[in-house]
Amino acid sequence: MKINNNYKKFSYIIFIVIIIFFSLWMLNIKYGIITNEKDNTISDFVTVNDYQGKDFSKLSDFHENSISGVKNIDIKNYKLKVDGLVDKPLDMGYSFITYVYPAHKKIARLNCVEGWSVNILWEGFLVSDLLKSVGVKDGAKTVIFKAVDGYTTSFPLDYIMNNKIIMAYKMNDKIIPPERGFPFQLVAESKWGYKWIKWITGIEVSADENYQGYWESRGYSDTGDLNKSKLK
Repeated sequence: MKINNNYKKFSYIIFIVIIIFFSLWMLNIKYGIITNEKDNTISDFVTVNDYQGKDFSKLSDFHENSISGVKNIDIKNYKLKVDGLVDKPLDMGYSFITYVYPAHKKIARLNCVEGWSVNILWEGFLVSDLLKSVGVKDGAKTVIFKAVDGYTTSFPLDYIMNNKIIMAYKMNDKIIPPERGFPFQLVAESKWGYKWIKWITGIEVSADENYQGYWESRGYSDTGDLNKSKLK
């Protein structure tokens, strides 16, 4: 009788272990992420050489030009804050965001004012989907993006809602590494690279049409349009 009870306990433990490993495996498949628990950086970045006949840039083709160095965000404690002129302000975790909002892929070129550019396959969710889910109040004109390092930039609400602008969590089919803004980088198509904000932690919907972000307040164009001068 004692042997049978021990066997049942052992079988139960094995069953629980299998369930845990299976759950972790499924999470890894869903989010495509392998983290290093010591420093919370991504250790599984590889590039796609070709996608639908397109050649893409590599991670080494980017230049590091952030305002205070690469940021390593602790994804377990990460929250994206959405507030301002919205009906339902939110603080959302990474897993919730990437699960709730449909994924979109697009090829877009980032053009830096320093003279270099990269062509990347981006994957993320539409910012317009997020804003629709929280409800934008009357009088809203501007969407302000905020980063963990204090960097900010802004766009007219119409640009965000009418151009399928995504907050990317993957590049070339792999999770964005810390160097490129993990967990989210804005893919600001038709805009200079300084508008492609990295390490996004906040989105504020505002009535202030004259808001100026980090580089905009230092003489760069508020719109950041590629077909216009990058300076004011």
